[in-house]
Amino acid sequence: MKTAIILGATGLTGSILLKKLLKDPTFERIKLFSRSSSEINSPKIEEHLIDMFQLENHSEAFTADVVFCCIGTTKSKTPDKDTYKKIDYGIPVTAAKMAKQNNIENFIVISALGADANSSIFYNKTKGEMQRDVLQQDIQNTYILQPSLIVGDRDENRFGENVAIFFMKTFGFLVPKKYKMIKAETIAEAMLILAKKGHSEKIITSEKIHEIGK
Repeated sequence: MKTAIILGATGLTGSILLKKLLKDPTFERIKLFSRSSSEINSPKIEEHLIDMFQLENHSEAFTADVVFCCIGTTKSKTPDKDTYKKIDYGIPVTAAKMAKQNNIENFIVISALGADANSSIFYNKTKGEMQRDVLQQDIQNTYILQPSLIVGDRDENRFGENVAIFFMKTFGFLVPKKYKMIKAETIAEAMLILAKKGHSEKIITSEKIHEIGK
């Protein structure tokens, strides 16, 4: 029986992953580190409501067999670049360092298509730097997922995302496979499969996420 940690369990993909883990008999305990409650009552869930920017202060509780990092924000939601970097770079890298310190052998994190530490685009660069520094922790089973546009039932309305979804649905036949929309459900399923079965590659592209999680 295994213990899982989820960072970002109240987000779109994280919330779907949580429900999958609750149904999976392989996992007997699910530790949630978040600033807000999942509002799900289950004997399997152990919630830690914390300041996520101070994650390193909770090292004693940060023990598990696998860490699922579903943390992420958007330009519209977090326009301040310093705060954005604290979320999309700082939290995953801190979590990876803590996982290494606590001998957690499986670390699975959601990045993004186009992530590149050498990019001149701030958002792509941030994701790329996160990937680089997570991999530097040399955790035995590290998997970095690079999904394209993630779709699903969100609480908030994202105008830019809605426009992109309309375009993809209308002209999807013109879009290469790696750029096609991907459901949060597919990503969550792929993360669970990676935790249980592993993979030969550490960087999991959007096309491969489709293959694993379909």
